[in-house]
Order: sequence, then structure tokens, then C-alpha cells
Amino acid sequence: MDALSVTQDTAATPDVHALLIRHFELMRAASPAESCHVLEPGTLLDTGAVLFAARSEGTLLGVGALATLEPTHGELKSMHTAAAARGRGVGAALVAALMDHARTRGMTRLSLETGSDALFAPARALYSAHGFTLCAPFGDYVLDPLSVFMTRTL
Repeated sequence: MDALSVTQDTAATPDVHALLIRHFELMRAASPAESCHVLEPGTLLDTGAVLFAARSEGTLLGVGALATLEPTHGELKSMHTAAAARGRGVGAALVAALMDHARTRGMTRLSLETGSDALFAPARALYSAHGFTLCAPFGDYVLDPLSVFMTRTL
């Protein structure tokens, strides 16, 4: 893969917006509404989340966001790698960049919610490889058999 850059971006950037919409649609199709916690692109940034985009030679390959739960506790949101870029380290680069950004903001813990079925197995493996372990629901989440909750200290 050519050089990958991960930089802060916004949902107003056309290709970022399109990939966030794709992510939203895929997540809505994969889970019933009561178990789907994906945020629409506008809502994601309205929460104050910081968005990062991964690009190679100007082509958007993936996105991910960091939302603040508490001053020292953040949540990874809207992690998505474009289908053509999967298996190329894009997700790992995004997780690393988001963890670094969380540290610069004084966060000492990151958590996330992802799905429990096979579709989400690659995501769970990615997060496990970056030190995330299973945990109880956090924030406003409730126990749900279709959700997996993970956390790690920074």
C-alpha cells in the first residue's frame, strides 16, 4: 500500500460524508434499530466528536471518530474502512491515531460498542489487537445480546 496518512477531517468533506453514509446504511441494515447505535454523520459531529480520515494518494480509505464521554474517557465511533481497502492496515492506523489524539486530550480510557455477530468479527479482532478487552456496558448503553462492549486504558 502507498503511504497512508491519517488526519483530522470533517463530515462536510464530500468523500468523508459519503463513506459515513455508507457506514450508517450498512450498520442500519445489519442490526435492528433498538440494537443499532450508529450515528448519522451530522449527529456524530454535533456530539463534539473528532473525526479522522485515512487516505492514500488522496483516496479516502477509512474514517473513525473519537467522542468524549467524560474528560478522561472517550469512545471510538463510526469506524469504517472502505471495502476495497480492507485488510491493508487502514483500521489499525485509524485506531492508533485516535488513541494518540485521546492521549493528547488527557484521556486515560477508551471504550467502544460493536456488534456481536460474525459481520463484526474483524472489528472485534482489530480492537483486541490494540489492547481492548470486553467490558460491561458504559455510558448510556444497556446490556444487549447484539452488542459487544470493549475498553482499554491509555
